[in-house]
Amino acid sequence: MSVIIANGKEILAGVPCTLEGFLVAQGLLPRSVVVEHNGEAVAPSEFSRRQLQAGDRLEIVKIVAGG
Repeated sequence: MSVIIANGKEILAGVPCTLEGFLVAQGLLPRSVVVEHNGEAVAPSEFSRRQLQAGDRLEIVKIVAGG
């Protein structure tokens, strides 16, 4: 297990893994979030291909519908 920094918090994760796998492991639906990986915005279509490594930084924002 290695550490990924997500929203400023250290989270243990089995890396390398895909961004999609990480999100699912955190209980997040990949289609319900916007993600920045090491300062770069990631398109949802890339989640299954983007590989995470130890020490990577993520900013994850949940999309909330409302009116």
